[in-house]
Amino acid sequence: MGQTVTVISSMATRNVLADLTERYAQDSRQSVSVESVGGVDAARRVMNGEPFDVVVLAADAIDRLAAAGRIVAGSQREIARSHVAIAVGAGAAHPDISTGPAVRSAILAARSIGYSTGPSGSHLLRLFERWGIAGAIAPRVVQASPGVPVGSLVASGEVQLGFQQLSELMHLPGVDVVGILPSDIQVVTAFSAAVCVASTQAAQAQAFVSFLASPLAASVKLVHGMGPA
Repeated sequence: MGQTVTVISSMATRNVLADLTERYAQDSRQSVSVESVGGVDAARRVMNGEPFDVVVLAADAIDRLAAAGRIVAGSQREIARSHVAIAVGAGAAHPDISTGPAVRSAILAARSIGYSTGPSGSHLLRLFERWGIAGAIAPRVVQASPGVPVGSLVASGEVQLGFQQLSELMHLPGVDVVGILPSDIQVVTAFSAAVCVASTQAAQAQAFVSFLASPLAASVKLVHGMGPA
């Protein structure tokens, strides 16, 4: 087993990467260490040149790192796709989320609404503006701090209705996932992996990226609410 491959990722892929790195270590005898933080923080640290081998983020963030010359040209691979889901506290009544208008009504009726700093949160804010309710609900909207799961705010009772990537909500204790956003307001986020220019073991890093994008990893992604790329 060679030197450990170091990875930095956003929180959305934390659980799936934990399982995938374990499987990869068993199959390849290559150890991998993953640090999962808020996506904005992860991108900043790679941009600042911290010595990671691999970065896993939403595809648009990877594209920005590529444009800035912070990842090895041509190394990025799309690895998974994720839907935005809605959660309530365990045992709480499930609102109707069958259509966009139903979700809008549920938001207007909620005591408080939680969202993230990641892609799902950005999408939700755009929906609020599009629906013309941003001002009306502003006092009841809570943004989770970077790296803090929205589901933890739901579980603690701080927010009644939480929105985040399905992969981040589905395994949290104290939370019931009501379902994913209906198709008329859903957004699918693509996540990509890439080799950092700061890596001193680019070949090992690229091998891990290739594994993440391979059919061998597909079943693990499905367990964690993500679809293969």
